[in-house]
Amino acid sequence: MHTAIFAVAAVWIAVPLGITIGTAIRARSPMTRILAIQTVTLLIIGILTLFAHNRQSAYYLDAALALALLSFASTLAAARYHSEGRLF
Repeated sequence: MHTAIFAVAAVWIAVPLGITIGTAIRARSPMTRILAIQTVTLLIIGILTLFAHNRQSAYYLDAALALALLSFASTLAAARYHSEGRLF
């Protein structure tokens, strides 16, 4: 991948990542924090995918897949805890 394209893509993902982290820190409601953290993990998965393509390594894709699965499970648990007051 051309380094200029990689740099533009990295900045394109880093800017929303910073904004979303700021939103997660300043959020007052738990559901807003849950959604902001879910968005942060989505952007990190995008960064890992970008690195996987740039470095020609599948290990970053494995990490992205594991992060996606953990993020999905944690979001379900947090939403259920927020709505019902219990995890299971």
